[in-house]
Amino acid sequence: MPAALAQELSARRADYGGAEAAVVPPHITLVSGRASGPWEAAAKHVRAVAALTEPFRISLRGTGSFAPVSQVVFLRVDEGAHQCAQLHRELLRGPIEHLLAYDFHPHLTVAHDLDAAVMDNAKAQLADFAAEFEVNSIGLFDYLDGAWALREELALGGAG
Repeated sequence: MPAALAQELSARRADYGGAEAAVVPPHITLVSGRASGPWEAAAKHVRAVAALTEPFRISLRGTGSFAPVSQVVFLRVDEGAHQCAQLHRELLRGPIEHLLAYDFHPHLTVAHDLDAAVMDNAKAQLADFAAEFEVNSIGLFDYLDGAWALREELALGGAG
């Protein structure tokens, strides 16, 4: 996502949830899981999926919540939701496990597991939020030393 948008959303997330909320940059998670075998096999699969996926546009429009199932307030992915869902499906066709009990729903988290008043405030303040950007790459992350770390930025469509 464009740097200015990422910076704005990081600042908002920090306002709602404190400095630790901004440690992970704003993102749309495609798979919450792990490699089901060797890292390199999973990475090779993710690279192949990225190379076969054309760049696409994302529009973020307004807020939603997974409450009461999960205490999350998020920005809705409008345009681009279908492409995110397709990427999710393609990624799971390789040696990658999706570890959440919930179905995949493209979104960008802005507040998570906070006091109800803070969650309501985040949802209301961003209700009219709108942004658009071109997705030209996806990040391949790994959980290293107790934190998520970007291992590779993979260009979509084999460009790059």
